[in-house]
Amino acid sequence: MTDTDDMIVMEEGDVVITAASELVDSSYRAGEEFLWGYYFCIENNSDEKITLLGKNWNITDDSGRSFCDDSDGFSGEIPELEPGEYFEFSATAPLKAAHAVFYGSCKILKGAAKIAESVRLPVLTFDAGRGRQSAAVLN
Repeated sequence: MTDTDDMIVMEEGDVVITAASELVDSSYRAGEEFLWGYYFCIENNSDEKITLLGKNWNITDDSGRSFCDDSDGFSGEIPELEPGEYFEFSATAPLKAAHAVFYGSCKILKGAAKIAESVRLPVLTFDAGRGRQSAAVLN
């Protein structure tokens, strides 16, 4: 999807998340919208199986419009990752704004104890005015 220089890697406990975004098409739907692409790779570096139950992410544009996806699974899948395995997910989002921020978390279930927790995702900045998209981690 994008050059590896544009990716951000974030560790949250034993879960490593790699993320990137890019402007796919700035003339999407006759110039009324910007088509943004985003990519996540979620890697299990623990000694136990984890299950990716779902996600809660938000996109807020520079006009203050906010879009939320709080849903189970990823495109109909509930991935189970053994130690060392990873899951990749990518999608697009049409927005009316040239600038936006993407943030959120992934819901996971850890190991035999079935402990549910949220893992933060790297914050992605969509910026059509720049040659590259940027990403950051908010603490």
